[in-house]
Amino acid sequence: MLARFTIVEVLGPVWWIGAVAFVVSLIATPIVRAVAYRLKIVDRPDDLLKPHARPTAYLGGVAMCVGLLAGLACYTASMPDLPDRWGDLMRDLSSAELRGLLLNPLWNLLAIAVSATLIMLVGLVDDIRGISPRQKVVGQIGAAAILLLGGVGLQIAKAIIGTFDLHVPDWALVSASILLCIFMVIATCNATNLLDGLDGLCGGVTGIIALGFLALAVDLATWHRFPGTDELRVGLCLAMAGAVLGFLPYNIPPASIFMGDAGSMLLGFFVAVMMALFCREGTARWLQAAGVIFALPILDTALAVVRRLLGRKSIFAGDRSHLYDQLVDRGMTVRQVVGLFYLLSVVAAVIGVVLAIVMQGRIAFAIYVVLLVIIWTIFYKMGMIMPEEHTPRAPSPEEGDEQNGS
Repeated sequence: MLARFTIVEVLGPVWWIGAVAFVVSLIATPIVRAVAYRLKIVDRPDDLLKPHARPTAYLGGVAMCVGLLAGLACYTASMPDLPDRWGDLMRDLSSAELRGLLLNPLWNLLAIAVSATLIMLVGLVDDIRGISPRQKVVGQIGAAAILLLGGVGLQIAKAIIGTFDLHVPDWALVSASILLCIFMVIATCNATNLLDGLDGLCGGVTGIIALGFLALAVDLATWHRFPGTDELRVGLCLAMAGAVLGFLPYNIPPASIFMGDAGSMLLGFFVAVMMALFCREGTARWLQAAGVIFALPILDTALAVVRRLLGRKSIFAGDRSHLYDQLVDRGMTVRQVVGLFYLLSVVAAVIGVVLAIVMQGRIAFAIYVVLLVIIWTIFYKMGMIMPEEHTPRAPSPEEGDEQNGS
């Protein structure tokens, strides 16, 4: 079967969405940095989790959110059939036609923009005033609820169950999808939040993840199986990738601004949205691929949680059990660790994209399981799973400014 559209035809009319998000984020970041220093919204160093040498500005997440929203606004304005879709939206709202409303890309986009802004604001409050993990989870559930009301995430269970050819009532699929969407938002927001431990780490890794998602979205769009959804996935990936890349020059070691929880949770939320949108084909194949592309944050979070449980600590307790912390404590410099994570993220993205395109879902899943077993065996052999008491290596003066305190 031949593709209906080429990659150039898919990206040609919309590539500038990413460029706009990049430029807006690039300009907004030094502005919010100046505001952060003026208002003393800074991250102060400590002796364990925040070893950077001097107080560093927060609010990078605000700049990324502004860049993302600018990109989404451009995407909306560029829709060729925008008047028709607005007409459909108004008609579905007035007649309470839920099916048409939930599948309308404009309604989906509005829900994504509002919920992403809410997630950023929850993180921002935590950056400025500090809130409990429970309060952050409540905010994440609220964002997931907005997504679901916007028609994003209601097909998750259908995609998973469809793989096993099971006949399940629609009400059960919708109920399961609601729970899975909430879980997905909470899990991805916290995974990226926990990854934000070194300068440039979370931003660079999620920028690569966004590009991996873009490759999947473009491949699906060449077949144009889901008009509206195809364009939405491509536009969202371009906007998020541009926003992250516009922020990254200010965050690479040594960082002059941190993204804070406002940024790390926003990036995790983007991942959850894309995973939900990849379920609209009704198969777990693309969801699996998205999970592999996001594998590094998942593995890092899982490793930290396992070590904390084995050490009989709270899974919310801050420590140096993350993969990147262990690598720094074993003698690698911050730049080396960040570079290694970038490389591993590229490898994960390539594996996820290529296997999803060239292999059947069940065969690809078997390969993913084998790779997972190999990775955890490596962790075990290197002594990274069992907790151990040790004194972390103090960063050199050259590295002191490189470690993010988030």
